[in-house]
Amino acid sequence: MKNLHQYILAIALVAGTLSACSSDSKEVVNIQTENPIKVSLVKAEVSEANTSITASGQLQAVESANISTRMMGQVSELLVKSGQKVKKGDLLVKVGSADLHAKAAQVDAGIAQAEANYSNAMNDYERFKSLHKSKSASDKELENMKSRYEMSKAGLDAAKSMKSEVMAQFEYLDIRAPFSGTVANTFVKKGDMASPGHPLINLESMGEMEASIMVSETDINHIKVGQTAKIHLKSIDNTVAAIVREVSYSSKNTGGQYLVKLTIEEKNELLLPGMFVNARIETETASANQNPFISKSALVHNGQLTGVYTPTDRGVAILRWLRLGEETATDVEVLSGLKAGEDYINQASGRLYNGVAISY
Repeated sequence: MKNLHQYILAIALVAGTLSACSSDSKEVVNIQTENPIKVSLVKAEVSEANTSITASGQLQAVESANISTRMMGQVSELLVKSGQKVKKGDLLVKVGSADLHAKAAQVDAGIAQAEANYSNAMNDYERFKSLHKSKSASDKELENMKSRYEMSKAGLDAAKSMKSEVMAQFEYLDIRAPFSGTVANTFVKKGDMASPGHPLINLESMGEMEASIMVSETDINHIKVGQTAKIHLKSIDNTVAAIVREVSYSSKNTGGQYLVKLTIEEKNELLLPGMFVNARIETETASANQNPFISKSALVHNGQLTGVYTPTDRGVAILRWLRLGEETATDVEVLSGLKAGEDYINQASGRLYNGVAISY
């Protein structure tokens, strides 16, 4: 009987041991078979939007001039019309001036009188030199004749200088093309009164074109002379290459926008002044000190805090809080919290939290 009790006790101890082992083994299997969350990783990189700047503006001719006259007068002839091509030196407009013609007549009369005075003074001076040589005229008389001769000569020179000045003013009555180009517009017609500073004709050279665009204050510091650009003209569905030629760093007279001029690098007869353009300027390439952009869909929001989950070397996810900057339609700039080149979790097959196991 005693042996029977010992046998039953031994069986109970073995059964208890097996039960305990079975329970411990079940817990270990549960930990090992827990499936990590499958995620997809994306590198935080400098966005293309951060290496180019877009702006709009208009085409204009590099050589463009509003031609006017310095003289007041009536337009007697208009020899060109809008769209007409002209060469440098071609006569464009004739302006009549009765006052200038009257002044020219007065100058001619003055020259004739000065020449007569000079001729008489020269003859008298030559005659008195002969008389002085024969002792028939005193030194004082000869000196007086010489002074009279020199004064008449100076008077003649002054009259001729006045003639040159008047003739130079006639050049402002005959308006000529300062360079070869196309007449973009005429502002007067025959019979109109021309006045100093009032434009008569707008002349533009079609050989070299440029685009004037307006850039915001957030972009102007990234634009430098010499940077390349692409200009798209929607009206003719054409894209041409350009280069930054001029950058204005003052917006005082441009309503808070900054003027940038781009020179078109190729000649194209389809390009006309006044056409609207969309320009894309290539700025400096991405570098380590530039801020990366990440997808908005990867962001995690908690009150006023915003973060993103990133992988660790131990194969788990960890939440990192970010300070954000500019936004595009799909991406957002990261000012701090994540560097360019680092991985972040863009998509996950389950709910993410700090320390959750992940797989790729």
